[in-house]
Amino acid sequence: MPSEAFDTPAAPAMDPAASTALLRLARDAVEAAVRREPPPVVDPATLPPLLLAPAAAFVTLHETGELRGCMGTLEFDRPLWRNVLTAGAIVPLEDPRFMPVSDAELPAIRIEVSVLAPPVELPGPEAFDAGSQGIIVERSGRRALLLPQVAEEYGWDEATTLDAVCRKAGLPGDAWRRTGTRLFGFRAVHAAEPGFAG
Repeated sequence: MPSEAFDTPAAPAMDPAASTALLRLARDAVEAAVRREPPPVVDPATLPPLLLAPAAAFVTLHETGELRGCMGTLEFDRPLWRNVLTAGAIVPLEDPRFMPVSDAELPAIRIEVSVLAPPVELPGPEAFDAGSQGIIVERSGRRALLLPQVAEEYGWDEATTLDAVCRKAGLPGDAWRRTGTRLFGFRAVHAAEPGFAG
């Protein structure tokens, strides 16, 4: 794989101003959530154009180079800044794989924000390209997502990535090979704080 590369929409371009603004929003949302403070107040008039456009977003937390949480929203009709605030508020407290982030951990937390292009259903697993696409799997009411940078970070090929996203969804690793499993590919761009080890 992939024997029949399937084109998915490009993610929006991210300039330095947008990258800085996204990371600041995410950091403010994460810290407010951990400290049980009100969410940040945002004036959209002060934001770069990318953040005003509708786009989905995921926020990833690392602590001393290790994953500490990753959550987001696939609401593509909401402005990006709103989705970043939502993701930043839930990721330190609600990722079921981890204990909630404590206030004492915040100085060691490094943040990455991923901006997703709309996913496209793939005609089959052979159309997935782990080198350029993220993947969503759906089957039997279960769904999971892996961002494009995950396969790169771990050096996974297509089959390994598909196995991993199925297991993340609580499905057998080979569920992607079975009739009735739906796969969606997508592209993303991301910005990370200095020291984020991905």
